[in-house]
Amino acid sequence: MKFSEMEYVRPDMEDALKQAERIKADFCSADSFEKADAAFVEWDRFTGHIDTMMSLAYTRNTINTTDEFYEKEVEYIDENSPLLSEMEQSFSKLLVESRYRQQLEEKYGKLLFLNADIFLRSFSPEIIPETQEANKLETAYQKLLASAQIEFEGEKRTISQMHPFKESADDDIRRRAWLAEGGFYKSHGKELDSIYDRLVHLRNSMAKKMGYDNFVKLGYLQMTRNCYTPEDIAKFRRAVVKYIVPVAERLYRDQAKRTGMSYPLTFADAALKFRDGNPKPKGSAEDILRIGKELYHELSPETSEFIDMMFENGLMDVLSKRGKAGGGYCTNFTDYKVPFIFSNFNGTADDVEVITHEAGHAFAFYTARNIVPMANQSPTLEACEIHSMTMEFFGWRKSDEFFGGDAAKFRYSHLFSALTFIPYGTMVDHFQHIVYEKPELTPDQRHEVWKELLGEYMPWLKLDGSDFYGEGKDWQRQIHIYENPFYYIDYCLAQTAALEFFAIMQKDSAEAWERYMKLVSKAGTQTFTELIKTAGLRSPFEEDALKEVAEAAVRWLEKN
Repeated sequence: MKFSEMEYVRPDMEDALKQAERIKADFCSADSFEKADAAFVEWDRFTGHIDTMMSLAYTRNTINTTDEFYEKEVEYIDENSPLLSEMEQSFSKLLVESRYRQQLEEKYGKLLFLNADIFLRSFSPEIIPETQEANKLETAYQKLLASAQIEFEGEKRTISQMHPFKESADDDIRRRAWLAEGGFYKSHGKELDSIYDRLVHLRNSMAKKMGYDNFVKLGYLQMTRNCYTPEDIAKFRRAVVKYIVPVAERLYRDQAKRTGMSYPLTFADAALKFRDGNPKPKGSAEDILRIGKELYHELSPETSEFIDMMFENGLMDVLSKRGKAGGGYCTNFTDYKVPFIFSNFNGTADDVEVITHEAGHAFAFYTARNIVPMANQSPTLEACEIHSMTMEFFGWRKSDEFFGGDAAKFRYSHLFSALTFIPYGTMVDHFQHIVYEKPELTPDQRHEVWKELLGEYMPWLKLDGSDFYGEGKDWQRQIHIYENPFYYIDYCLAQTAALEFFAIMQKDSAEAWERYMKLVSKAGTQTFTELIKTAGLRSPFEEDALKEVAEAAVRWLEKN
């Protein structure tokens, strides 16, 4: 079914709770495994339908944040989603305590129950008021960013529309663009600080109510960390500082020489990879979509079927426009067994990267669409990000068509950015650990923490005192810090795996695709570390894993 034809109906909470009680009663009273299993499957369809309605409302709201109808629907969902969590948790408790648990495990796998146990420890009806308030604050943050109308070069522009100017080869235009965008954030600095401060204290309050010392433990549970700990992440962060930061610093020194900039670089000058300009797609948005379609036709029969379905049903919204939320994401509509891609094309290489990245997520969902239960369709998020980040590298086979004469620059920039992103992403995670371990920090103290971490993880950048970026306040533009605590390290773990896939591609692209399909086909039936083994990759938590992927990437960069 086409996206435009999908009917949205507000989930009726009173009716939903009645249905939930009926299905739970059927599950509890089942006098055979077959009857219990039937109730479980019905529950899965029931919650999948509610999830579909919520995803439709959220997607249509982000496509047009000025649409009053969907704005109200998202407000309704923000208010009621904690009640739905309570409803789902009550069934999870019945599930893990069921007398048919062994048979259910045999049919659906033990991971379903491990994750259900985690869910039981990650939510309590006690924290519903805080969760509702946090939902409202996250929506307010997103709406604030979507409202940006930045005066630049004679026009009012959104944050996404500023991006091409922030990469301009004209030093004056590029630097003024960074100042203009920074001015928007600066003008809303107090509001951004206030929203985050309230979020930190709300989340800390949730953790205290549930018996945790601070939000770190609760945050990990909410992210369904089922195979590694904060100590493993701390070890990974140390390895990033040891193995990736020195390599990234060397690459940025080379960039400074290549572009004629002074070192260390300002944020604006770090954005320019080549003196004659960063790589740009050679065609229009329609050309990018056409070539993307050709890419997926060439990759495999599975991806060919997938991309045709996406185009035929209008399951993408990619053009940047006023009122549209920023960024990009992939969601899915369970009732229709289809994904949806949202992005903001802006005329830069990001357009190609986002269409391959989000399509990696979408393809993984499409591959898993028939798996029952819904919980087994998707792994935890760090594994999901392997799907997307690796797909970006498979997209290289069409880089000449996407970029024409800029293809070589694109390949270099993409690999350069993939490697040097890891310190930034790890810094975001480190920042959040400090913030939630010390919730009493003031907004000014949080800015100081970020400045200190910049020196440790990104020493190639200098703070020149200019508005926002030059003051070390740029963490406020990172949506995940506000909306998805502890998510960002998932990108770094996934990037490590994607870089290993890249190294395999250089030797045997067919083998790389075969391993990728093994990973994708397991969907959410294995933990992150198990999926890594399934694909024959090294765990990012191994001491030398980062060292090896960095060396492989640098060898390619030095040759090209």
